[in-house]
Amino acid sequence: MDEPKEIAYAPYGGPEEFITEWTDRIWVRRGIGLIRDNYAPDAVVHGAYGTTRGVEPVVAGTLQKISAFPDRVGQADDVVWEARGDDAFVSSHRVFSAGTHTGMSAYGPPTHRPFTSRTIATCLYRRGVMEEEWVVRDELAVVRQLGLDPEAVARGLAFPPGDGRILSGPAPADPLAHGDSGARRPDHHRGECEHALEMIEEVWNGRRLDLATDYIARDVTCHTTGHRDVIRPDGYQRALLDLLAPFPDARVEIRDVAANDSAPHGGVRVGVVWFLRGAYQGVPRYGRPTGSPVEVLGSSQFLFRAGRMVREWRIYDEISILAQIAHARGDEPARPA
Repeated sequence: MDEPKEIAYAPYGGPEEFITEWTDRIWVRRGIGLIRDNYAPDAVVHGAYGTTRGVEPVVAGTLQKISAFPDRVGQADDVVWEARGDDAFVSSHRVFSAGTHTGMSAYGPPTHRPFTSRTIATCLYRRGVMEEEWVVRDELAVVRQLGLDPEAVARGLAFPPGDGRILSGPAPADPLAHGDSGARRPDHHRGECEHALEMIEEVWNGRRLDLATDYIARDVTCHTTGHRDVIRPDGYQRALLDLLAPFPDARVEIRDVAANDSAPHGGVRVGVVWFLRGAYQGVPRYGRPTGSPVEVLGSSQFLFRAGRMVREWRIYDEISILAQIAHARGDEPARPA
């Protein structure tokens, strides 16, 4: 089924309006308790630091984040959505956030500095209720703009990696037929979806960076971690090296795919949830290599025009990577002077 029935997104006019209005109600108008209406009591949320179950951890985390950044506004950049049967849909929601660190946070006392950052939240909604979410934030951008030391922050958040801590179970054998968000994918925009997945397999996993130009436009732009924008194939290749070179044995699994076409957003967009597993034994981007395993949950949104990939938004949490490596080294959190 190409379109979900109204029961999937009522009382709004469609999935995109549903997502943007609920986000505004919770994050802008501060209806934090409304999360209990929007999320299922047993909702599963996969993030860069592990998986939580139940709605109350979501309420608690949102309360704390809004307290730390009380003027934070999350602007909906785009919502890529796709039906999952007639009563459900999956959405890849790209959010551009801006705010000021004026409250106590997990990073410490207020710095009174502004920040901007991007998040991609992929959510499975059934009959208007969120059942499962895969969310990644560019925390490196936030930490740097607050004037904090990323490694010191990571030591305070240090946690052990391990198989299944962030995502459990094998990757879907054919995510175009059945991804982590379920089966019954509409078969529209198959060409663009196959293009994106083939590029990840050939260029990312196959390390054939020379083949990038077979998939991306000459004037490609990639928005990636640390709030960086890179352009042209050379910039795209360098950003990919930043992701892969620290973990030379890593593979990137495709966990879910959604595609949508919208003239206001410039063309066909493909949202992909991906998961990298590898050992930190390559270039010392995060300090001394440890040889320890690292898990990276990531999301990308690809924009296609005339069958060519012209833009990618690639989000993953490098503070989470640093935190896993800090645990492997046995680093102690920094103590106040």
